[in-house]
Amino acid sequence: MTILQLKKGKEKSIERKHPWIFSGAIGQIKGQPEEGDTVRLENHEGRFIAMGHYQKSSLALRILSFEEVAIDAAFWHHKLSAAIHTRQICGLSQRADTNVYRLVHGEGDGLPGLILDYYNGLVVMQCHSVGMYNARQIIADALVKILGDKVHSIYDKSEGTIPFKADTSAENGFLYGQTDNSEVIEYGHRFLIEPVDGQKTGFFIDQRENRKLLQQYVKDKKVLNTFCYSGGFSVFALEAGATHVTSVDSSAKAIALVDKNIELNFGKTEKHLSVGNDVGAFLTNDTEKYDVIILDPPAYAKHNNALDNALKGYARLNKKGFEALNKGGILFTFSCSQVVTKDDFRRAVFTAAAQSGKTVKILHQLHQPEDHPISIYHPEGEYLKGLVLYVE
Repeated sequence: MTILQLKKGKEKSIERKHPWIFSGAIGQIKGQPEEGDTVRLENHEGRFIAMGHYQKSSLALRILSFEEVAIDAAFWHHKLSAAIHTRQICGLSQRADTNVYRLVHGEGDGLPGLILDYYNGLVVMQCHSVGMYNARQIIADALVKILGDKVHSIYDKSEGTIPFKADTSAENGFLYGQTDNSEVIEYGHRFLIEPVDGQKTGFFIDQRENRKLLQQYVKDKKVLNTFCYSGGFSVFALEAGATHVTSVDSSAKAIALVDKNIELNFGKTEKHLSVGNDVGAFLTNDTEKYDVIILDPPAYAKHNNALDNALKGYARLNKKGFEALNKGGILFTFSCSQVVTKDDFRRAVFTAAAQSGKTVKILHQLHQPEDHPISIYHPEGEYLKGLVLYVE
């Protein structure tokens, strides 16, 4: 097995159980590891530290275990069982009104580079490292053994998530079963998902609790849901008594999907309008005013070198949101950019509030739900930030 030896004095992050090792911390490589190989990490004196997946990049190692164990079928069964047990503790796997949730959340579950989402018996996998991709079938086999008849299909959707420099010739496809479409329920609301052709794994599970929270603010209100995708916030708003909901997304596929989900829950209704348009352009040109607005854009920054532009983008977007609100309106605003901290995002929204001249109060500070756990040793895992604002 290939051995990576750290430079002297580079053990501190490992002692704090951070799951990443960067290439600058490595002093010596004993062997010729290929991308995705399982390797042994030692300190400069040769003492064992961890086991992990090797990457030929600045992030050189994703740690799987701080114990000297074989990364075999028993290992995967144990780690996946622990992750699934966490969802049982949270009550998600036993709920009658919700059958969609995240089964594995990367570093938060001690499995860096692996995402597993559960959709009423269909599990969608996304691997963000070659190491996880190479282990995809053994992971799928372990899931079938653990979940039994609770899983009917496992679909690997890693083609677009593996690091672009990795030469894997990855193709999406089923690892178990063949069902590629599914209807799910979330707090009793019905949704069609698109695991094969849709965004991410097919649905934005991480906004579940925030969609529920929205319901206490929308009765008899006019609502605007931007970057709506499959219409999650729109469905929850209409169910809670909104007088009208406008859903905006630049994607024609998203607009088609939100229309299906509205009809699935409410039939044909004049209380909903779908608009296929760029959100920035829509907010600039629309003359309507709204009582509640949701701003849930895609990640504006995936790397630190894009952070400044991202914060300016969030400020511009939120300024337009403030300006489109009626007096006494409510703004739900989010960032899903991992490199944007809670303080960064709050400052960007503060800038927008100041520029718009509005008096703004923070009612809620939002985050990802319990099936997207954050390792206390990996604070970078807290990627979803949100604010609920009362605009006087």
